[in-house]
Amino acid sequence: MPSDITGTEVLEEDKLTGQREFRFVKGPLFTNMLLADEINRTPPKTQAALLEAMQEHHITVGATTYPLEEPFFVLATQNPIEQEGTYPLPEAQLDRFLFNIVLDYPSAEEESQIILSVTGAKRAKLDKILDGETVIKLQELIRRVPVAPHVVEYARDLVRATRPQKPEAPDFVKEMVSWGAGPRAGISLIQAAKARAVLNGRHHATTFDVSCIALPVMRHRVVTTFAAESAGVKSDDVINMLLKSMKSRESLDI
Repeated sequence: MPSDITGTEVLEEDKLTGQREFRFVKGPLFTNMLLADEINRTPPKTQAALLEAMQEHHITVGATTYPLEEPFFVLATQNPIEQEGTYPLPEAQLDRFLFNIVLDYPSAEEESQIILSVTGAKRAKLDKILDGETVIKLQELIRRVPVAPHVVEYARDLVRATRPQKPEAPDFVKEMVSWGAGPRAGISLIQAAKARAVLNGRHHATTFDVSCIALPVMRHRVVTTFAAESAGVKSDDVINMLLKSMKSRESLDI
């Protein structure tokens, strides 16, 4: 239920005065980093409650709005195999996630490490690396990374090319895509490109940065047609075709 994540009001009685009043008990949403395991098993009402937190960074219970402490972000997993008893996330909620990262099976070496870490007696030692204040400062730093106009135009045109109703969409998009990416895709492309540039030791984002993060940013924002799905064409394939068609516009400025 929504109250399982947002919290709920409980009725308390003062033992001395006998006066009763409601007290709000905060749920797990009141955290800096929320991990929602197999989010597609969450009922739609609970997904809607999570959507408010993700977009507005506050939750509403009754007539009261409670702000969430910054930084706040959500990590969620979905089981791509078992679909029994699941509730697919609506496109509006998928659009709130910056990345959609596909995890394949681990390598042989990684699988050995997983087996040893779980079956052994050794306990992992956790070290604190960042606090909330530092994360907020890093987020502000990323926002100040400069982006040239042609990089913004590259991200804009890449997003607009996924919309089959638009004249600039290629023929293969009009044939294989039923719904393209919205403006949040362009925002996410530039945000992620800035972060990638900094992680690679550069002080400005390039079109190459945009192309490198296009798949995780856009794969959950492009909906393919039934005919494309029947032919085994996924959103990744469409995005890769778009990137290939725009290859001549890529640049890596050092």
